[in-house]
Amino acid sequence: MSNNVRTKLESYASGQSMQKRRSPKRKKSKKVVQEQKSTIVSSIVDKIETNPVEERNIVFAPNEGPQTDFLAAGEREVLYGGSAGGGKSYAMLADPLRYMGHPQFSGLLLRHTTEELRELIFKSQELYPQIWKGIKWYERKMQWVAPSGARLWMSYLDRDEDVMRYQGLAFSWIGFDELTQWGSPFAWNYMRSRLRSTAADLPIFMRATTNPGGIGHSWVKKMFIDRSPYGKAFDATDIETGEVLKYPAGHSKAGKSLFKRRFIPARLSDNPYLAESGDYEAMLLSLPEQQRRQLLEGDWDIKEGAAFTEFNRDIHVVEPFKIPSNWVKFRACDYGYGSYSAVVWIAVSPSEQLVVYREIYVSKVLATDLADMVLELESGDGNIRYGVLDSSLWHKRGDTGPSLAEQMIMRGCRWRPSDRSRGSRVSGKNEVHRRLQVDEFTEEPRMVFFSNCTNIISQLPAIPLDKRNPEDVDTRAEDHLYDALRYGIMSRPRFSIFDYDPHGRPSSSMPVADATFGY
Repeated sequence: MSNNVRTKLESYASGQSMQKRRSPKRKKSKKVVQEQKSTIVSSIVDKIETNPVEERNIVFAPNEGPQTDFLAAGEREVLYGGSAGGGKSYAMLADPLRYMGHPQFSGLLLRHTTEELRELIFKSQELYPQIWKGIKWYERKMQWVAPSGARLWMSYLDRDEDVMRYQGLAFSWIGFDELTQWGSPFAWNYMRSRLRSTAADLPIFMRATTNPGGIGHSWVKKMFIDRSPYGKAFDATDIETGEVLKYPAGHSKAGKSLFKRRFIPARLSDNPYLAESGDYEAMLLSLPEQQRRQLLEGDWDIKEGAAFTEFNRDIHVVEPFKIPSNWVKFRACDYGYGSYSAVVWIAVSPSEQLVVYREIYVSKVLATDLADMVLELESGDGNIRYGVLDSSLWHKRGDTGPSLAEQMIMRGCRWRPSDRSRGSRVSGKNEVHRRLQVDEFTEEPRMVFFSNCTNIISQLPAIPLDKRNPEDVDTRAEDHLYDALRYGIMSRPRFSIFDYDPHGRPSSSMPVADATFGY
């Protein structure tokens, strides 16, 4: 705040008139007037010092606590999430305004669909013109342009493929509003590649807001919440491997962490505008328990509408052990280049229990490269009876060359097509339910997972039901590992008496063909 402004305010507080005004009302005593002015000015001074905008009306001032922490955060990637009504949307709209005076600023604010985006645009149209004089909204380009030349695009990103619209573009600030509406981390990870700035005084940030729940609950929780205590900065990690992202060898900062992440929890009590009356809180209290704990308490351990509520870490997750050589072992794969490829390895015990003992979960990997990865992991694994692959990979789609499945087979990675007949999705889901149950005779679950299969352990209990078809899962969610598991289970694996060796010796002869399917 300038000395001139402070002097004027202080003189006003001491009783000296800054500008005489006529009033028809009865004059108050000089003492009362001075006390009132001192109170008003003290409040104004505090707000101006907190938000250094000289001689302007304060249109937006962040609430103390998480909203202020979010706007002041210096970490590269920050998530502001938790209970509904915590002021997340207004914080997201306010954050890029800090840089609209910089001529090189280029920002992008995303919602999942155009309908949701429209709501955000309406709020910005109420707020922005009051803060930045001369800022203009261009409907056709869907962007705000400040007098400085700074730009903020407001757009949507419905499908993973939509990221290609931003190929070749660069932004110094990218925001995702309601992040859990994206079913996988693909869009978030890709848009990170669009983040750069050539101005030394212009930082690069990615920001997100959300409530718990939604189809992306699992990966958002894994990326931002499970890694560190709430509110604490931590080194960014690879969501697939859990390894810290570091500068590569040869770089001046080789071995050091690339950047930091932070999760800031939002609470209804942090927003005095909604918390004071208690009406909004009362409405949230009336919700069913799961929704109440998510939206009122911001509880990230609650998964509303989960498809596989039977899953229990204490029951279904076991520590790795050496799988006997006489157990039947096989693999199953759901391939995708644009999103994710998932492979699971499963062993069948003599009691017909399925043991998921290994996984691959990668993105942007060619089918032939994935085949090489699979074979490398199996090099010391003994005999793998068969593999099950998404049957769509046998489709050539107009190409005269070999299909993706045939390319993988030519590398030595053998597969059979998955069951994709009518009703197979529902049947597969029912079989997963059955396998998660505890067998009444063995008193053990019919399927367990090695603790090192972290991705499927995280994803399976979080997959939501399809609201339009409760007999199936929501295919917009992160379901690649589930699909691979379903393909494998529906291959009807079984322990064969022909494989049994009481001494557990590896067989040197040709394995007997699978009794059900052959191979």
